[in-house]
Amino acid sequence: MTYSAVLFDLDGTLCEQAQSPEAVYRGAFEAAGIEPFGDPDDLWAALGDSPPPDDQASYLAAGFTKVAAQHGRAPVDATALSEGFLEVVDYARVTPSPGAQTAVETARNHARVGVVTNGPESRQAQKLDALAFGDCFETVVYAGDLPRRKPHRDPFDAALNALDAAPSDALYVGDSLEYDVAGAQNAGLASAWYSPTEVDPEPYRPEHVLGSLSDLASVVEP
Repeated sequence: MTYSAVLFDLDGTLCEQAQSPEAVYRGAFEAAGIEPFGDPDDLWAALGDSPPPDDQASYLAAGFTKVAAQHGRAPVDATALSEGFLEVVDYARVTPSPGAQTAVETARNHARVGVVTNGPESRQAQKLDALAFGDCFETVVYAGDLPRRKPHRDPFDAALNALDAAPSDALYVGDSLEYDVAGAQNAGLASAWYSPTEVDPEPYRPEHVLGSLSDLASVVEP
């Protein structure tokens, strides 16, 4: 079918962070002057849900506190570690995913285009500004600044309202089965799951599977 609107996820779909998680994690300890313990996966597991847009420092400090306890390093100056993390991380250091620019330009030639991302504007706008095609979108919804994030339908509804498009005529492109595919379908959109590696999507059922973002042409071109 022909879509009147195509929405994209940002992280893991249109771009990837250029800094390695290990470099940022170790850099936080170096900036804080604390002997390292644990690894990035420990911190991500301890953090859980998306950070509040207005207090990322406290969110990170709570995560470092949990990791310190797991490794027998409590008490620790978690505030210094969170400040070190934020000092080291550069959200603007992103690289476009292979085929991302082609996919956006292709979609733009056939439909209205937008971005729906779960991050806050303070972080995600830096990434879009760093991308050569970051100014191609007619609307950007920063769900991290909304009461509800993906997979809730609210962020998708906000984008479609801005584009004056119906969910039944819209497509969402993203790499997460839980947040992107399920979220889009919950909101009444078709989903195009971006999966560069061959992974079984069960129990999810995306309408389209893209091994490469360049494959989007076969979905949106009439």
